[in-house]
This record gives sequence, structure tokens and C-alpha cells, in this order.
Amino acid sequence: MFTPRELDLKSLALHQLVVAKIRSEPALFYQVRERLEVLAATAAPQAMPRLLQWLSAFDSGIEEALRLAVEDTEHGQVMRSCSPFNGVLSEPERLEFLRTWPALRNSAGGGA
Repeated sequence: MFTPRELDLKSLALHQLVVAKIRSEPALFYQVRERLEVLAATAAPQAMPRLLQWLSAFDSGIEEALRLAVEDTEHGQVMRSCSPFNGVLSEPERLEFLRTWPALRNSAGGGA
């Protein structure tokens, strides 16, 4: 069973992978921004505060949005829980991450 911190580290590692992909393919940033606008237009009221924070980060530019995505703080974890980055990784990339995560977790000291 994963501890809450291990789950946070998994989400952080996944978002680090997303950030690396966006840095290599900046057009993805703008696709996520468009998706974020759609999400904000249809979101449940309880999700709006975080979606508005994401919109603000995206409006501040790519560096601010990507910094927030990998911020290793409680605030960063909360923001990743309402992440607009789903779909950036292909299914094979996501599955490869999930396959290798246990070894990454252990090498990073996140193992039990």
C-alpha cells in the first residue's frame, strides 16, 4: 500500500515527465491551455478555485505553469490533484511510467 507521501511523489514524478515533454514540444502547452478553458467552463463549483489558479499560472506564461506543475510543496500537491495536463503523455508513455515507477520510487528513497 502506498503512503500519501508516496502517492504525492508518484504524481510529482509523472508531472516532471509531462513538463519535460512540454519543454520538448511547446505546442502542447497551448493545447493544455485550451483544454483548461473548456474545463473551467464546465467544472463543478468546488474545482473552480484550483482551475482559476491554473488559468492564472498559464496566463503568466509557460515557465510559471510548468513550475507550478512540479512544485514540491503542499500547494503543488493540491494543484496536481486538479491537473490540466492529462492527455499530454501518450498511453504508451503513461504505461511505461507506471511500469517503471516502482523502481524509480525505490531509487528515489520513496519506498517502504
